Amino acid sequence: MSRRTIELLLNENVENLGIVGDVVKVRTGYARNFLLPMQIAEVPSDERIAELQAERTTALAQVAAQRNDREKLTARMEEVELTLVRSCNDRGGLYGSVTQRDITEALEQVGFGGIEIRAVRLPSSIRRIGTYEIPIQFEADLRVEITLIVEPDQPLEERNEMEFDDEGELIEKAVAAPAPPAQAPAAEPEEAPTAEG
Repeated sequence: MSRRTIELLLNENVENLGIVGDVVKVRTGYARNFLLPMQIAEVPSDERIAELQAERTTALAQVAAQRNDREKLTARMEEVELTLVRSCNDRGGLYGSVTQRDITEALEQVGFGGIEIRAVRLPSSIRRIGTYEIPIQFEADLRVEITLIVEPDQPLEERNEMEFDDEGELIEKAVAAPAPPAQAPAAEPEEAPTAEG
């Protein structure tokens, strides 16, 4: 029976796994298919661990600085409210969708650059106008929610006088039945031509 995990020494930082100089346990497939061929990790040895000690100290300082920056950024984002204007149909359904990339680009435009797309935790693309609470998560304990307002490019009221409820659903109006079309007088039947022979 083969082992399911293997211990490896990281030669560089790997997000959500460890930093350079860490000895980590990983699945053998991950080690064999990615970490070892890319030389991101190797089999640990005392000599190699000692060699990586200086890089590990530098990496720890970088991780601490990054954490500090993310804490400050999270605090600044507490009251952030973004507004995006999108084309939509008369029921409030967007012709495209709002994605993680759209949100990171909008954040960058209002001074929150450098946020990775994967930090925007959208369960699914946004496909309707409305207001949404969007989680931004950097680490397990560094999370903030921002408010995203998706507005139509034209007021919905101007679109065929339709009305919508608070959920953005169309309010069905009772429509008077159209009057039956006026009856045209019945045409005289034409005489069938007779065959002359």
